[in-house]
Amino acid sequence: MAWDWDKLQEQRKKASGGAPGAPPSMEEVFEKIKGAKNKFPGSAWMIIVAIILVFLGSSCFYTVAVDEVGVIQRFGKYVRTTQPGLNFKLPRGIETVTKVKVKYVFKEEFGLRAVEPGVRTRYASDAAYKSEALMLTGDLNVAVVPWIVQYRIKDPFNYLFKVRDIRSTFRDLAEASMRLVVGDSSINEVISKREELALKNKELLQKYLDEAETGIQVVTVEMKRTNVPEPVQPSFNEVNQAVQEKERLIYQAKEAYNKVIPAAKGEAEKTVKAAEGYALQRVNRARGDAARFLDLYEAYAKSEDVTRRRLYLEAMEKILPRLGNKYVVDADQKNFLPLLNLGKSEGGAK
Repeated sequence: MAWDWDKLQEQRKKASGGAPGAPPSMEEVFEKIKGAKNKFPGSAWMIIVAIILVFLGSSCFYTVAVDEVGVIQRFGKYVRTTQPGLNFKLPRGIETVTKVKVKYVFKEEFGLRAVEPGVRTRYASDAAYKSEALMLTGDLNVAVVPWIVQYRIKDPFNYLFKVRDIRSTFRDLAEASMRLVVGDSSINEVISKREELALKNKELLQKYLDEAETGIQVVTVEMKRTNVPEPVQPSFNEVNQAVQEKERLIYQAKEAYNKVIPAAKGEAEKTVKAAEGYALQRVNRARGDAARFLDLYEAYAKSEDVTRRRLYLEAMEKILPRLGNKYVVDADQKNFLPLLNLGKSEGGAK
């Protein structure tokens, strides 16, 4: 059965016009719009012009914050870098602006993640992060080395256009530099000399970033608490205790050494000085005696009789007081002297 399209439209028009509250048809809407255009012929164009002006104003003027710079691209090509403040550029579609925070300090965490930031930040270490922190030291030990790198963007052009995935590249370079530093150190150095290793890693990482032209400046590298994996911690602690006990015994031995050896050296030096003094005294006395003997010999050579007599008298003056009682017997005496008990002492029997 063929449909009469005109009759159907007339029926719908009558039905819509006759029913109160029914929505107007599309033809009525278009007729109303045409009537409005006829009444106000310039209003539509004014609205269009206003929309265009608002669009141009919103896309041509932009504001850069104090800690940012604006990187302008014209049809995708870098043109210039704008400083903080209100700036102008060509409309959207011709020039685009990318704001880069050059004074903001960014942070990347390795082997841990911050759970509650603050004055004392709380960190969480998960199995997914420990693969980043597991490293082999120079003495073939496994260490868990979590660390944090803080950096700043120093060259926005290199940061945006020289590297495709800047964050992934930065993390790879940071991990490679840290593994190299840890691989050149022993397990004891990794645990006890974290600040020195962090400085070495900062220099090495900055070198890698400059070679890759990332436009990033490393601010600090902070190594968190390093340790060995949990399964070997008891054995490692026992080894550390044994090493500490060994060092304690060595310090005690050195302390005893420092007490005994210097005292012995001082006593030996004292004995040597005393011997040297005694030798010097003996030598000087011998030289004095020799000089006196030579002087006496010269005097004796000049007057032998007088000198011989003087020497005899001086010798007897020293000897006689030591002899006690002295008896002088005449050599010509022939008789027996019964009154003298020559063989007895004064305290003997009479």
